[in-house]
Amino acid sequence: MKQGLISIISATILFTTSCKEHKEEKKEEIQFIVTSPIEIDTTFNKEYVCQLQSVQHIEIRALEKGYLQNIYVNEGQYVKKGQIMFQIMPLIYQAETQKSEAEVNFAKIEYQNTKQLADSNIVSKNELALAKAKLDKAKAELLLAKAHLSFTEIRAPFNGIIDRFNVRLGSLLNEGELLTTLADNSKMWGYFNVPEAEYLDYISLEKSANNAIVMLEMANHKVFDQKGEVETIEADFNNETGNIAFRATFPNPKRILRHGETGKILMPIILKNAVIIPQRATFDVLDKKFVYIVDASNTLKAKQITVSQEMPHLYVVASGLNAKDKILAEGLGKVKNNERIKYSFMPFAKELAELNNLHAE
Repeated sequence: MKQGLISIISATILFTTSCKEHKEEKKEEIQFIVTSPIEIDTTFNKEYVCQLQSVQHIEIRALEKGYLQNIYVNEGQYVKKGQIMFQIMPLIYQAETQKSEAEVNFAKIEYQNTKQLADSNIVSKNELALAKAKLDKAKAELLLAKAHLSFTEIRAPFNGIIDRFNVRLGSLLNEGELLTTLADNSKMWGYFNVPEAEYLDYISLEKSANNAIVMLEMANHKVFDQKGEVETIEADFNNETGNIAFRATFPNPKRILRHGETGKILMPIILKNAVIIPQRATFDVLDKKFVYIVDASNTLKAKQITVSQEMPHLYVVASGLNAKDKILAEGLGKVKNNERIKYSFMPFAKELAELNNLHAE
């Protein structure tokens, strides 16, 4: 019986050893894909969160007090310059205007009578001058009364879109009370903050060129169909954030963009002799990025790299690699450091084409 047990144990050991050897052989038969970085001039879009503002966005307030008698427009309506929007009850102001007109007529008659007397040397020239001053005062008061009357009709100062009403028909308004806001969205300003180092890079690149052309990614992740232009940079940096504000202007002929909207400014950045690798060729250890370099003996060596920019499926490497290095392009989870592998080399151009196809899918 002992001899039979020994035979079973021996067979089990032989079977286990055989399976282990078979697995090792199978592992050695795996061929990994290896590629090399490419060094090219490229362009990528630097993203900045932005807030959009209308080129004209004002509060519409009552210039006179009184009851709101008429509302001629609706919320969200597009109005043209000079179009009447609200009317305050004008009766009091009409009466004041008529009173001022009567006072002007009275002052005219008084002036004419005084002038006839002055021409006949019956009254002094001072009396004539006093009558002329009373007439001028009456005319000025008439102009003021007409201005007050005109303020009862509140008209659009420019073409734009009306916002929500803050009052309702029949409301008793005080002088200066907010009625609504009006926005001209024909052009939009996009404000975004740029760190100091990137500001210096921008200034060095753009100082001898025209203003930078940028794009806008809207909240639905679609790119706005009109390109913008960086027109102004604020005078001072924010001491708390170390950023400075840029302003880009976008045409908005279809009035798609609205005041207060948010998005992302996409600013094209040109990189000279950029070293580019696929993202899937990297792995992370804590907060550092590594790649596996294949040496002359086909042995993997983990090497830390520094990434300067990130693009879809790609990294731009600032340090740690050059175009002559061979790196493991896939299967990083199946290997370990200092392990020898078998591989087939795939030129990066082909690798990049596959990544583009993957991105398109």
